[in-house]
Amino acid sequence: MTAADPPGPALLVVGDVITDVVARYRGPLAAGTDTAASVRTVAGGAGANVACWAARPGGPEVRFLGRVGADSAAWHERELVAAGVRPRLVVDPRAPTGTVICLVDTDDAAERTFLTDSGASLRLDAGDWSPGLLDGVGWLHLSGYLFFSEPSRALVAVAMRSARARGVPVSVDPASAGFLSELGADRFLSLAEGAGVLLPSRDEARLLTGLPDAADAAAELSRRVRLVVVRQGAAGALVARSGAVRFRIPAEPASPVDTTGAGDAFTGAFLAALLTGGRPEEAAAEGCRAGARAVAQVGARPGNGTRSTAGP
Repeated sequence: MTAADPPGPALLVVGDVITDVVARYRGPLAAGTDTAASVRTVAGGAGANVACWAARPGGPEVRFLGRVGADSAAWHERELVAAGVRPRLVVDPRAPTGTVICLVDTDDAAERTFLTDSGASLRLDAGDWSPGLLDGVGWLHLSGYLFFSEPSRALVAVAMRSARARGVPVSVDPASAGFLSELGADRFLSLAEGAGVLLPSRDEARLLTGLPDAADAAAELSRRVRLVVVRQGAAGALVARSGAVRFRIPAEPASPVDTTGAGDAFTGAFLAALLTGGRPEEAAAEGCRAGARAVAQVGARPGNGTRSTAGP
């Protein structure tokens, strides 16, 4: 091994890769007419974002599996490679790459609202999986968006079986409170059975348990999943095991510009730290630091504030 080689086995992230159109405006939106906004097109997608934030110096080798349309496949591959990720992108013969319109209200702590066209991303299916994808892999992470369509749920099932057969740990982040409420908590938890780490947001943890308090929700989820880390934005993170919250991690100070992808940044940095020997509470602190960096720039990938991302 040379100094440039990543330590240990690789991280494989499976999930969505999306073209984000980020529109930052000062509210309220003017219905039926124009609202002035600053608009940028950048690479996104929860799964791809996680992979990019995990691909850091001194971290594990990071690989990514996702599905895109022919319209922007080359651009997305370049963006992932530039971030240090080894991509395997399946080009869909019919559907375009998914697109998300991210409406960011600069008068409301840079809070964002998504208009989502999943496109090719949720057409990833069991036929796109091969057990060989786990060669050299020490951890599998599944984006929760995969749980929200029938084809990608089939991929989740086969990927989980492959990981179980090889003894590869699995983590899952629920990804979307809106889609999660449509799928249903019981069904999601059933589909995620076998995962060793669950990384919900505060709202997702509440939805999954029906409990209004995030700490109670984290504790309850940790009765079903070995390790639960609940992302709370400006309130930091909760680390729960065996039915109790073990650590409360404070957030890093930040001046939000765009909160898109902050949870993905947390998850990517958390996984990278965990895979290189960090304890869960240390990894969660790394996640909070990455989340603070993410909200201070436009777009959901590391380096978007300095790297040109003009779009496909």
